[in-house]
Amino acid sequence: MTGAQAELPIAVAAGIAGCLLLGAFFTLMGAVGMLRLRSFYQRVHAPTLGSSFGMVLILASSILFFSASRGSLVLHEILIAVFLTLTTPISLMLIVRAALARDRIE
Repeated sequence: MTGAQAELPIAVAAGIAGCLLLGAFFTLMGAVGMLRLRSFYQRVHAPTLGSSFGMVLILASSILFFSASRGSLVLHEILIAVFLTLTTPISLMLIVRAALARDRIE
């Protein structure tokens, strides 16, 4: 490793690794849930919930890493979290409403 990455305290590195692994796990569970659930309406919720919680943990690990390596609090990732938090439920609602409208026509 080079630079600031080699100087990270082991506790901070473990926290970053833990958040990253848990975030990847929840995101993977959302993807697996989308494949395994039976109906469309069940399948819509799994990736939304999994990606939302996984995104929070992955961005937390990014905030921890860059804050520890630069020596000051870095909050740029909060913009990503705000954007994804706003767009994910809205897109979920639009997709479900389109499916409901299609089901009513049939």
